[in-house]
Amino acid sequence: MPKVGIVFNDGKPIAHQTAAKMAQWLAERGWEAVITTGRGGLLGYSPPDKVNFTPVEALVPPEFKEGLDFVVSLGGDGTVLSTFRQVAPLGLPVLTINTGHMGFLTETYLTHWEDALDRMLKGNYVVEQRSMIRVRAFDGSELFWEALALNEMVLHREPLTSMCHFEVAIGNHAPVDVAADGIIISTPTGSTAYALSAGGTVIEPGIPVFQLVPICPHSMASRALVFANTEKVVVTSANQQRLVMVVDGNAGCYIYPEYKLVLERSIYPARFARLRSGEFFNVLREKLGWGLPHASKPTSVELP
Repeated sequence: MPKVGIVFNDGKPIAHQTAAKMAQWLAERGWEAVITTGRGGLLGYSPPDKVNFTPVEALVPPEFKEGLDFVVSLGGDGTVLSTFRQVAPLGLPVLTINTGHMGFLTETYLTHWEDALDRMLKGNYVVEQRSMIRVRAFDGSELFWEALALNEMVLHREPLTSMCHFEVAIGNHAPVDVAADGIIISTPTGSTAYALSAGGTVIEPGIPVFQLVPICPHSMASRALVFANTEKVVVTSANQQRLVMVVDGNAGCYIYPEYKLVLERSIYPARFARLRSGEFFNVLREKLGWGLPHASKPTSVELP
């Protein structure tokens, strides 16, 4: 019997209810639904005195490891991020259905789930691959934390408004010093998230690059840098105080001066199931207002 994995946001009753309806709908068509929550992809933050992390491959739900044809993510953008942290190593396409508000990463709305699933069962979809970052933190040569990022990695000091210095080495290029409140390393997917708010550029998802964005840099010459995603990035701190590292706004740990961060393109891409192709500019327009026509100036009115 063919199988579909369903990952839902257990903090939203409507997502839970819809997951059950989907399972029944699929069973009536000869498909088995394997259901789990997005909680397994919510890594949380490690306290200063004890670092907790789960290896990337170990986040895959045990019941998802065999026989699935595709996965449904049922929630908002946070659920999409959580879903890919759980299923990216499986290489399965993920249909993203929005039960939230913005839904920038989602493919369709909750009111259309039956039509969307019907098209998936019939194979009427295309797969769009997007790069992810494998973020690893080392104490010397010892790996003590790692995670996959679909959007970005952020490194900053507590409090955020305190300026600090970062040394960033990209590939074999000479290291550069960045003086700023923090830095962001983002994927093209993440270029419309925190990186955009911090002054970065929007990057079309199919371009094989990453982006370095300083947060409130202490220099007029320090601006966003786009570089090939084949380059490894090594980040170290030139400060005596500990820093905070955050991945996709969901997980992270403290980074002390003797630590280093290593970021590389993950061997596991995020595989989005698309029911229609070429929609990125439409999403920018609908969600962020990009490219909307300017309102014409009012015509002059002659006074009597």
